[in-house]
Amino acid sequence: MYSYLKGELVEILDDVIVVEVHDIGYEIHIPASMTDHFTGTGQRVKIYTYLHVKEDLMELYGFLTRDDLSIFRLLLGVSGIGPKGALAVLSVMTPDDLRFAVLGEDAKAIAKAPGIGSKTAQRVILELKDRLKLEDALELKTLHREPERAESLSGVKSEAVQALTALGYSSSEALKSVNSVELTPDITVEEVLKSALKQMVLL
Repeated sequence: MYSYLKGELVEILDDVIVVEVHDIGYEIHIPASMTDHFTGTGQRVKIYTYLHVKEDLMELYGFLTRDDLSIFRLLLGVSGIGPKGALAVLSVMTPDDLRFAVLGEDAKAIAKAPGIGSKTAQRVILELKDRLKLEDALELKTLHREPERAESLSGVKSEAVQALTALGYSSSEALKSVNSVELTPDITVEEVLKSALKQMVLL
């Protein structure tokens, strides 16, 4: 029904905001971590929304990016996870954090979300691992590159992840360390590996 709302932020609570659009205040449930991105009431905001409809209730859930909303929708497709559970996951994890955890089969990381037990976390991994891609987890941080070069850089990072897992690191560790490497136009797999291995010390 709604793709997004754009208006004035008039109220901020722990997990709810109110956005006024044309003299109507919309109560929107948000991940708790999202409040850190607001400077205060009175600012103009654009919130991507999901309308959840039950027999006796309609609730809006909101996110800062389409990626957040897409991951929220994926989580809703997991057996036993409703809007509140999906929101809890995104309150403690970014979309990339969740991708890393699912692809790396790190159930403990997912189970840190309030109300998400180990069995539910395992179910998230089981049901989403074939729907999330390594390329999405390694989304390029540098914008405005030529498409051909962007594809090449993504391949370099993918090869580096494969090399690290071959060395015995878990998929989750490899994904996190490789994603932290700053790209340069002519970076090689070897250079990514060297930088990623240095990051392993910090994990």
